[in-house]
Amino acid sequence: MRSLFAIAICLWVAAAARDGIDDWVDATVLPALAMDVSTEVRDRNGDLLRVYTNAQGRWRLPVDQTEVDPTYLRMLIRFEDKRFADHSGVDFIAAMRAAGQAIWHREVVSGGSTLTMQVARLLEDGSTGRWQGKLRQTRVAWALERHLSKDEILTLYLNHAPFGGNIEGVRAASYAYFDRPPRRLTPAQSALLIAIPQSPEARRPDRAPDAATYARDAVLNRLLADGFLDAATYESATRLAVPATRHLLPAYAPHLADRALAANPIQTRHDLTLDRRLQIALEDLAASAVGGRSDGVQIAIMVADHQSGHILASVGSAAYNANTRGGFIDLTQAVRSPGSTLKPMIYGLGFDQGLIHPETLIADRPTDFDGYKPQNFDGLFRGELRVRTALQHSLNIPAVAVTQELGPHHLIAGLRRAGTAPQVPGGAPGLAVALGGVGLTLHDLVALYGAIGNGGVAIDLRSHEAPTAGFVPQVVMNRAAAWQIGHVLEEAPRPRGVQATGIAFKTGTSYGHRDAWAIGFDGQHVVGVWMGRPDGTPVPGAFGGDLAAPVMFDAFGRIALQPTPLGPPPHETLLLSTAQLPQHLQFFGTRNAAIAHAPQIAFPPNGAVLDATFSTVKVQDGRAPYIWLVNGQPVARTHRNQVDIAALGFGFSSLTVIDADGQSDQAQIEIR
Repeated sequence: MRSLFAIAICLWVAAAARDGIDDWVDATVLPALAMDVSTEVRDRNGDLLRVYTNAQGRWRLPVDQTEVDPTYLRMLIRFEDKRFADHSGVDFIAAMRAAGQAIWHREVVSGGSTLTMQVARLLEDGSTGRWQGKLRQTRVAWALERHLSKDEILTLYLNHAPFGGNIEGVRAASYAYFDRPPRRLTPAQSALLIAIPQSPEARRPDRAPDAATYARDAVLNRLLADGFLDAATYESATRLAVPATRHLLPAYAPHLADRALAANPIQTRHDLTLDRRLQIALEDLAASAVGGRSDGVQIAIMVADHQSGHILASVGSAAYNANTRGGFIDLTQAVRSPGSTLKPMIYGLGFDQGLIHPETLIADRPTDFDGYKPQNFDGLFRGELRVRTALQHSLNIPAVAVTQELGPHHLIAGLRRAGTAPQVPGGAPGLAVALGGVGLTLHDLVALYGAIGNGGVAIDLRSHEAPTAGFVPQVVMNRAAAWQIGHVLEEAPRPRGVQATGIAFKTGTSYGHRDAWAIGFDGQHVVGVWMGRPDGTPVPGAFGGDLAAPVMFDAFGRIALQPTPLGPPPHETLLLSTAQLPQHLQFFGTRNAAIAHAPQIAFPPNGAVLDATFSTVKVQDGRAPYIWLVNGQPVARTHRNQVDIAALGFGFSSLTVIDADGQSDQAQIEIR
């Protein structure tokens, strides 16, 4: 009877102790489980573009198990807490083993903390040395196991584990030490990330590579002994050196990321439409474009999909730093003079309103527009020529003449329909807007050319997936006019050394060589490049065709191996020669061909077939001096009516003579 009584007493005491422990655990006040994470910016595929430290200045990138290499997770549990799936927060077998080893060796050989206990310590930032700390960890660990699933506990560890300095969590550590996301870890990298949190400052590979290597190899040794790793994997992993430096966390598209953060500072994840691969490629391109220059020239590049309106890359400057080039300034947003880049819009509106056609003849001669006397960039005049040629060679007088017919206000209204925000000096636009007398940003010009590439319909140019609230696409010009502009610009002369085809583009240079532009589009993408000084001072000798255009073509090459075709003309497009056009479209304005004494090419006559010895050209009538052009390029200027020109190559050539009044004559010849 006494023995039975004793057993009963023991059972009662055990039950009471159990109930007391249960009550003790249930009364546990858990630490806050919400994480103060870094704000991150991701691209269209979810890849990291930029990350900001959290409020405590720590790099803590939120991560879940699906974003981590599965082998790392299995290695972590096998090494740190092999009975993690079975215990209730405390592994008594591991604890007794650790105690026995400590007694036998008279020092701590292995720990008995479970992953749950480590999470408890990390959440409270507690110590592990004193028994009070261990007791608190045990209590919190039991409480965590009652409130959370095993997956939730493991996820807390992945986000809170310390990795030296201000790096917390396996995702931040993976980027900091290996410059890669944790889903791409190797066994050697996984072993290092398992070892560092046990003594994060002493095992930082960037400061203590020997200690880090020793700790990593100890993890690999244990996993080999446990049969988790095979010999080949072990040998390969131990031969690899640990990283000796700490990488900067990704900071791509910094200007656009800053804008996204400023627009919504509370949000901790911003998903942009950018393509990380393309963004990196264009940041490299921007750096190389200005890297060898000593004149303070800066650059900005934008790429967008004009079918969706998504911005795919945005480079605000060549380097995001406090340099003499104003690296912190987002120059995609800087208001500048667009130079000649508005000419496609001018002619497109002219096509749309039936004023002109690409084959319409238009005069390029000295003209006084009520006191405004623009000049061509080279100071020359080409006489009468087709509108397509005037646009391809960016002649000023024809563009101003069409603007006068349209009305400058209609040009500004068209720009606004395209989604741009033109800033007009004085508020009232004059004819100077045709040649860049208006303020626009690179963002504006990409939107404008995107609308032309999109069949004349404005695009919702944006860096976020959701359509912009309140955006209503407006028709900028009809689709036939848009196609004609693309077709004309696709055949524009390329810069020297550029062979790219299939891209419609236009360059521009603002007054005083302050801004060099190149904007182009194919059947899907639009690319804009600006180059100049951030403070707007002149850059002597800077031209859009020489400076910005090669960069633009290089950018297209980094988008895809081949451009997307522009597509066939809409069925309503008028595809006719000058002579076949309706009478009112054959000539723009008052034709001066009937003016007496207009110059005429006396030799060679139009349609002549000549041999290679031909070199002398003659003109009659007209007023000297005369300018001679071969295939649109000036070759001679003389007061005489006869001049020798350089030998022409075999094949067809076009001769043009222009007199002092801007009147001209042409002859087509063939050299055999």
